[in-house]
Amino acid sequence: MQEIERVIQLLSRLPGLGPRSARRAALLLIRRKESLMQPLAMALAEAAEKIRTCTTCGNLDTADTCSICRDPARDAATLCVVEQVADLWALERTGIFRGRYHVLGGVLSAIDGVGPEDLNIATLLDRVGPEKSVSEVILAMNLTVDGQTTAHYITERLEPSGVKVSRLAHGVPVGGELDYLDDGTLATALKARQSVGQH
Repeated sequence: MQEIERVIQLLSRLPGLGPRSARRAALLLIRRKESLMQPLAMALAEAAEKIRTCTTCGNLDTADTCSICRDPARDAATLCVVEQVADLWALERTGIFRGRYHVLGGVLSAIDGVGPEDLNIATLLDRVGPEKSVSEVILAMNLTVDGQTTAHYITERLEPSGVKVSRLAHGVPVGGELDYLDDGTLATALKARQSVGQH
């Protein structure tokens, strides 16, 4: 029973899994030992051994320089800055952005004691130096207080480089109904309104 409890405790540390969900997941794994538990254990062991962090951008890959940084078809002049690898993956799923990325590894947070030295900000500034080919930095931070503080800090630090700094548009989501949106989203959408038609 000790081994099962250990599995439950480890599973409950995963985001979105509380003790009850972890117990259900553990029982399912045990019931499907050959078809699910053993392949999962092997996949986790292989991932732990082979997956590493890209020293250039902070993405995860099996090679030190990730496939995005190695891809010559990607636009090296456009750099999209994200908080976490999950944000990079979300943007990649759209299939629209063809530039390169930079993963900060979090956001500035006075409450949590996270300062600029705790994030990959120094490496970002190195990538955007005067002799570098980057012409635009897109800040794709979450629309939280900490995310916007981080975006503001990075904008100030990039100012001397003369590089163009932009951010993702915020506002009404596709398919969203105005009556169900929060006040902050509506206010941001109004401020970021765009002209339509000919003038």
